[in-house]
Amino acid sequence: MGKKIVNVSIKIFWIFVIGSVFGFFAEMLYALVYTRALEIRHGLIYGPFIQIYGMGAVAYYILISNVQEPKKAFFYGMAMGGALEYLCSFFQEIFFGTISWDYSHLFMNLNGRTSLLYCVYWGIIAIAYLKVVYPAFQKLEPLIEKTSIRIVTVFFMLFMTFDITISCMAGNRQQERRQNIPPNGAVDEFLDRVYPDELLDRIYNNKKDV
Repeated sequence: MGKKIVNVSIKIFWIFVIGSVFGFFAEMLYALVYTRALEIRHGLIYGPFIQIYGMGAVAYYILISNVQEPKKAFFYGMAMGGALEYLCSFFQEIFFGTISWDYSHLFMNLNGRTSLLYCVYWGIIAIAYLKVVYPAFQKLEPLIEKTSIRIVTVFFMLFMTFDITISCMAGNRQQERRQNIPPNGAVDEFLDRVYPDELLDRIYNNKKDV
């Protein structure tokens, strides 16, 4: 039982990482096609990760892996993607005072946080996941039994934990600075010094203050 839990945890972790990396390059390609300019968008301070795509990949794995019909996968993906976009946008605004996307100009949007068009995109990706990604991933599953993969996973988990934590702390501290809240202790002073507004604005170049 314990070994099974470990294996599932490793799988979910790597699905999250791979999905986050996919999202980074997908956003770059999307911007290149629609704006004819190279835009590098980050979800975390360090590395090519956009974590909403990682969370979406995990949701696909949990909700769609056992679905047989592409039509059902499409509608599951639409509903999941729309809910995920809405919640991520909502909590980003609550905790950091910013948003990274605004669909208020699109047809059938919900508070600008998600829209019918982007729900359709999530549905299409769900079909691609079901037909292409998941079968390929099943062939790679035996790799998680290897000791070398487990060691790499532990180190990468530590890195991702640090990356997510410091990104959240820096983003929260930036919101405090914009509210003219002075540093409260050595941690805030460290964040002000190492992660100033100029750096964060360059990393998160697509976010907007609310």
